[in-house]
Amino acid sequence: MSAAELLQLFVHFLSLSLLAVGGAITVAPEMHRYVVVEEGWLGDDQFTASIALAQSAPGPNVLFVTLIGWNAGGWAGALAATAGIMLPSSTLSLLAFRWTQRRHQLPWVRAFRIGMAPITIGLLLTTGWILAAQNLANPLLIAVSLATIAVLVKTRINPLWLIAAGALCGIAIGG
Repeated sequence: MSAAELLQLFVHFLSLSLLAVGGAITVAPEMHRYVVVEEGWLGDDQFTASIALAQSAPGPNVLFVTLIGWNAGGWAGALAATAGIMLPSSTLSLLAFRWTQRRHQLPWVRAFRIGMAPITIGLLLTTGWILAAQNLANPLLIAVSLATIAVLVKTRINPLWLIAAGALCGIAIGG
């Protein structure tokens, strides 16, 4: 990536940072549109693999942003994407937390917190759709996904067991 492209990646992720209500994963569809569809820096498979790898690794969920940056532009891309997504949201979160802690009893502060839940859920569902879209033609993958959802809703099983089962299914399907 050129210096101009790195700056472009940084600025775009900087703007996404302030929209990432519920975490960086909620703006993954916009990241996909930008880095895959618009700029062509990654393919669909690289984008999905970046998220899958980061989500399965221990550590913060935002690691997928670093992998997207890495796949797009190496170390410089990883730094640009990570700094872009982390700086504004971290600063704003710290300031907002301190401010709302002193004013948590105000009705509009409580209403704001309650109102953000459906927005976050909608953004997460959109992310799930983007990640699943390339596998919609495979009925086995759809069945595994639906079974996983059912098990999560109906039981208290540790999700790590389901991740392991999904990995085994992936190995069986993909070789």
